[in-house]
Amino acid sequence: MHTNPIPNNETRRAEEVVAALRVEEIAKEFKDGFKFLEDYPRSVTFFGSTEFKEDNPYYISARTLAGRIATELGYSIFSGGGPGIMEAANRGAFEAGGTSLGITIQLPHAQITNKYISKTIDSYYFFVRKVMMSYSAEAFVFYPGGFGTMDEFFEMITLVQTKKIVGVPIICIGTDYWKSLERFLQENLLSRGTIKAEDLTLYTITDDLDEAINIIKKTPPRNVLPFNLKNQAGTEDQPK
Repeated sequence: MHTNPIPNNETRRAEEVVAALRVEEIAKEFKDGFKFLEDYPRSVTFFGSTEFKEDNPYYISARTLAGRIATELGYSIFSGGGPGIMEAANRGAFEAGGTSLGITIQLPHAQITNKYISKTIDSYYFFVRKVMMSYSAEAFVFYPGGFGTMDEFFEMITLVQTKKIVGVPIICIGTDYWKSLERFLQENLLSRGTIKAEDLTLYTITDDLDEAINIIKKTPPRNVLPFNLKNQAGTEDQPK
C-alpha cells in the first residue's frame, strides 16, 4: 500500500515560508487594489464576453450604455480591461469624456488590454480581481458571455442573495440570452427547491437602456463600511 511520507521539520519550515510569502503577496494585492479604488467612489462595473467585435449589437449596446452612465450620472466605468464587452464599456466612457478604468488579470498568455482605459491596475489572483470589481460599484451590468461571465454572474448574485452586498442592482442586458438562463433556473433550481421564488427577483433582465439608467439613478450610493465594524447591537455590519 502506498503511503504519503510524513514531512520532516525542514520540509514543514519550507512550506511555512512559502505560505507566508503567498499570504504577503495576496495582502499586497488587496492593499494596492483598495488604494486604487479610493479615488473612484461612484462606479458601475460591466461584465460580458471577450469575443464580441465592435459591429456586434451587444458591443454597440454596452458602448452606448457606458457612455450614458458616464455623462448622465457621472459614474466611473469599471471593467476587466480586456476586449469585447469590456472594451465596449471602457470605450463608451472614454469617448464620452468619463472615467474609464480596468482591473486586468495576469494570464499564461498575455491578456489583451483595450486602448480605452484611463487608468488600470493589474492582478495575479482572480479572487482579488473579483473583490476589486465588486467592492464599491453602484451597479453590476452583465452582457452575454461565456464561462467567465457566468462565474462572475453567479458570484455576484450569491453575494446579493446572502446580503454580503446589499442594495446593488444586477442588470442583465440581452433578453434573448438571459431569459433562457432564467428558464433553466426556474425549471431546474426553483422546481427542486434549491432556490426561492424571490431569488429570481435579485436581477433585472432588459434590453431597454433607459430602464437600466433609471435603475442605477434610483439606487442610493453605497456606504462601504470598514471590515469587521461592530454596530451598537454588537453584531457585524455588512458592506452596503
